[in-house]
Amino acid sequence: MSPEQQPIRSLARSVGGVTLPVLVGPAAILVLAATGAAQPVPAWLAAIASGLGGLYLSARHRRIQAENQPAAALAPSAARDLPPFATILERLPDPLMVIAAEEADDLTGRRFVFANAAARELFRIQRDATLLVTAVRNPQVLEAVDEALFGGIERAVEYETGGTQGRSWIAYARPLSEGAEGSRLAMLVLRDETDARRSERTRADFLANASHELRTPLASLSGFIETLRGHAKDDPGARDKFLGIMLAQAERMARLIDDLMSLSRIELNEHIAPLGRVDLAMAVIDVIDALAPQAREKAVSFDPVLPPRGAAVVEGDRDQIIQVIQNLIDNAIKYTPRDGVVRVEIYPGLSADAAAAPRDPAAARMSLLTPDHAAGERYATFRVTDRGPGLAREHLPRLTERFYRVEGQKSGDRSGTGLGLAIVKHIMNRHRGGLTVESVQGEGAIFGFYLPMAKAGAKVGMVAEAQA
Repeated sequence: MSPEQQPIRSLARSVGGVTLPVLVGPAAILVLAATGAAQPVPAWLAAIASGLGGLYLSARHRRIQAENQPAAALAPSAARDLPPFATILERLPDPLMVIAAEEADDLTGRRFVFANAAARELFRIQRDATLLVTAVRNPQVLEAVDEALFGGIERAVEYETGGTQGRSWIAYARPLSEGAEGSRLAMLVLRDETDARRSERTRADFLANASHELRTPLASLSGFIETLRGHAKDDPGARDKFLGIMLAQAERMARLIDDLMSLSRIELNEHIAPLGRVDLAMAVIDVIDALAPQAREKAVSFDPVLPPRGAAVVEGDRDQIIQVIQNLIDNAIKYTPRDGVVRVEIYPGLSADAAAAPRDPAAARMSLLTPDHAAGERYATFRVTDRGPGLAREHLPRLTERFYRVEGQKSGDRSGTGLGLAIVKHIMNRHRGGLTVESVQGEGAIFGFYLPMAKAGAKVGMVAEAQA
């Protein structure tokens, strides 16, 4: 458009747009004066006054509209003013921060100049220009940042965040050019190495523990095979006995491998929170029905104390929660003497303290897993009580260690792989739940876990708790 056409275009936009209604009043007055219906001089004065008043009111109306325009309407313009790299850095999945400092001696002067969305979520940064030490307290990371700021040195250090759901990171510190005001700048990037570290530990543990645990049954199988090939090959009684032992050892190795594979799969996904919902009471009923033949064989009965359907709905993976319940109830059946009773209880709508509270003040008690929980979080707790030999206090802290079994409980019909409670702990950790044990030696044990309730079911659980 030529410069000569721009004023015309602007005038046309004003006349045809906002200013057009303002001209209607003066034009009507002038028409009356032209037809003789009004005095000319007063009509002209009235038309001018009407036009000026209309223009003033129109300008004021536009100014009020601009002041009241929502921020969202201005967002596209603001977004266009941002440099392109800012949007890219904001959307990066890795936490990234730009850190500024003035003096090397001022240890509290390191501040965030920029933190992308992943960094704000990880360190819970509420505002810009906050102190670095309020988010990162690891001495090695802080030292790497200082070397990047004042030494121009690039460094990479390993870094682990605390809490129940701990994560492994590699922190990369890189120097940047000086800021506009002479401050020194450095970039800190964190890369999540949790899965890689967990895989390495899982492989190392598998090799160490599996080789140790498989050595005994393999040696037993090898010895019996040599015996059957030798002097016992013509002895039917010895052959049947040895074949039975060999079958039991082979089944034990199969259980061991199954448990190791199950534990490995759980550990690999332990940091991924489950998304489903499970009715805890219905899950317990399914497990009790499945274990009923085993209980009848040992003449053990169940004493369930369960809430109504829908009162104990928790957030979780149904298959894994079923695995936990089955493991704990199976252990209770295994250690309960004949004609004994296994008591199974579920209580919904409890606070974290109430869910983890002890049942028997005289019992030795241990919290095997305590979750990080938000204020006001409600839990559903599960407890199973057996009347077996119980556990001495010194055994409680090691119950969830892999392959740990209490001395005297490694053979006979009570033999197991030693991985059951380790699997339970890792499943509870994935579900942000807790795990407890109480025991009086010679009187039995109580194993329990508690899980966060689904938000829709928390109120139902609280009502059921109040009614109980």
